[in-house]
Amino acid sequence: MTTERPVHIVEPRYARTWLLVNATRTDLFDVAARSRADQVVLDIEDAVDPSRKDGARADSIEWLAAGGQAFVRINDVTTPHWRDDVDALKGVPNLLGVMLAKTEAGEQVEATWHALGGSVPVVALCESALGIEAAREIACARGTFRLAFGSGDYRRDTGASAEDMAMAYPRTKLVVASAIGKLPGPIDGPTTGGGHPELREASGVGVAMGMMGKLCLDAEQAYVINEVMSPNVSDATWARDFISDFERSGGVVRDGSDLPRLGRARRIQELADAYGIQPL
Repeated sequence: MTTERPVHIVEPRYARTWLLVNATRTDLFDVAARSRADQVVLDIEDAVDPSRKDGARADSIEWLAAGGQAFVRINDVTTPHWRDDVDALKGVPNLLGVMLAKTEAGEQVEATWHALGGSVPVVALCESALGIEAAREIACARGTFRLAFGSGDYRRDTGASAEDMAMAYPRTKLVVASAIGKLPGPIDGPTTGGGHPELREASGVGVAMGMMGKLCLDAEQAYVINEVMSPNVSDATWARDFISDFERSGGVVRDGSDLPRLGRARRIQELADAYGIQPL
């Protein structure tokens, strides 16, 4: 099995592209691992018929035990499959974390985290009106690693359209909740229609809203998402130069704009380092 990742590995807390892979498609596991996606998520929830969940779960565990590394999207706590998922995944090597489907309360994250041994990161996927309204509680729950937006199920639950204005409220709730919970920026829902121009625009909207990542269903989308959701070289160069000038001046605040700009520069530099972006 060959599972080499791109040369620069992006840690999950900074991951931009989260590639969902149907766990019944074992032929795609290595392909996804070699893609430009920052993180791979083996999906044993919505992508898998109930009659095939046991096999998909077993195949995912076998691939992880053989050296593959990924998150696994598990079933929500209201289903009998959740207990099967956490019992089987506990202690599995190379499991980077789980994505908990249909999260609607902080206690669901905590129950999942404890059931997995208290050390496996949980990405809480908020996919309903209740999940969005409980975002702050979920973000502050023990075990929550990042929040993610299940935009398709949210639209089905609320009747909202996919227009940016209609999606502004749930995205903002997740961004604010993540900040309160001291989490990295949330992971936006996938873009399923259109080509690269539409994906680029949708990714840009997510960045503008404060999202730091994006779910995707196609590895070919990773190039666009990673580019849009990263600081560019000009930003990285400005950040390095601003921090250097500030430090050379003795770190003395000269006016009210210095501290906000310093905070922005340090954030850009942190992300540039995480993504391997070199300033000029």
